[in-house]
Amino acid sequence: MSNQENRTMDRRSFLRSSAAVGAGLAFAPYVFGQETGGKPADINVALLGAGAQGQVLLDACLKIPGIRFKAVCDIWEAYNQRRVSRLLKRYRHEHNTYVDYQDMLANEKDLDAVIIATPDFWHADHAVACLKAGLHVYCEKEMSNTLEGARRIVQAAKETEKLLQIGHQRRSNPRYIHCYENLIKNAKLLGRITTVNGQWNRTKAACEDLGWPEKAEIDKATLQKYGFESMQQFRNWRWYKGLGGGPIVDLGSHQIDIYSWFLQTNPKSVMASGGVDYWKGHDWYDHVMVVYEYQTNEGMVRAFYQTITTNSGQGYFETFMGVEGTLLISESAARGTVYREAWVPAENWARWVKMGYITAIEQEEQEPAATGAVLDVRESPKPPSYDLSVTMDKPYHQPHLENFFDAIRGKAKLNCPADVGYETAVTVLKVNEAVEKACKLEFKPEEFKVT
Repeated sequence: MSNQENRTMDRRSFLRSSAAVGAGLAFAPYVFGQETGGKPADINVALLGAGAQGQVLLDACLKIPGIRFKAVCDIWEAYNQRRVSRLLKRYRHEHNTYVDYQDMLANEKDLDAVIIATPDFWHADHAVACLKAGLHVYCEKEMSNTLEGARRIVQAAKETEKLLQIGHQRRSNPRYIHCYENLIKNAKLLGRITTVNGQWNRTKAACEDLGWPEKAEIDKATLQKYGFESMQQFRNWRWYKGLGGGPIVDLGSHQIDIYSWFLQTNPKSVMASGGVDYWKGHDWYDHVMVVYEYQTNEGMVRAFYQTITTNSGQGYFETFMGVEGTLLISESAARGTVYREAWVPAENWARWVKMGYITAIEQEEQEPAATGAVLDVRESPKPPSYDLSVTMDKPYHQPHLENFFDAIRGKAKLNCPADVGYETAVTVLKVNEAVEKACKLEFKPEEFKVT
């Protein structure tokens, strides 16, 4: 496209193209099922893991046309399984319920796909079995709590040639796609990116151990069969080694995945500090601070990330800082701003405002402090700010699930396939190792590949 064509591209055309990118459309031929009355045939789905995350994914799926739940599998029959089953009956999804996933795979013969939202240590066994049963798989992140498990999943996806989507849902969020495709890649609004910061801070009240109704306890034999020592461990598995990976894996994985995506490279090193500083009785670190180094084509990028579990100050977000501007983005729809460095002429960004990439915000003039003090020469002037022009009015996980189902129908390419999910697992799981060893760890390029 010529510069003149770029300048004359109207906002409506831009938004149409952004929507297409957001949907991950590849214009592939329709390859799934038969169309009836102009509508695609239902995709038959099983939910494997009906806890809190499984219910979030189910709620999003119920807003997507053409999805039919045929089975629910969860070991907590008296609570998770019953709650989800009641909801599906309300929506008239005729389905069977199971405790053991192997029974489900043996008995359900008309499934097309499965959504896996079980604890991380089960992901490898569950995903591999479902792929080998001929099902397409949507697997929540982290792909696995071990790299060995993650490799098994990648290998099974390659061998079976079934679709595997990993649940890094920001990869399908139209706001994030817009920021990468249009602001960073096309307009290059930030200039050379030199620094990345991110955090997920959670209040103490949101990190208390989860309890359970006494009358709904799982019997000890069932707990042990599925890898748990107690109900306490079953309800709070994320904090235990061998089951989960702690907050840096549970929370940080989402955002660290964005670092590699936006920088279009994997890190070359990592160092980290963390510990069981507050929540005694847990295995994994409740406070972690991380520094990555990324070697990009334009030069070195240093990236900081933290997750804490005792204070929610400023919540969660990612900030990409370049020599010409800063992007502050969050999955929360309330946060998304681009800041132009004050030395960059306003007319340099006017073109992108006209094209609809960003929306100018009326700037308030900086006034001297009430004391009459002047701006210190060491202080930089407040940068002009702009809003993102793309919004997302769906539940956070819905676009990623839509992308998965569109890919099954041959209408899209997966936004987070097996190889991408594996690269993020390598990047994130090494943080806990860096904390333990208390030293800088290097990544080798071959670590990010499954051969």
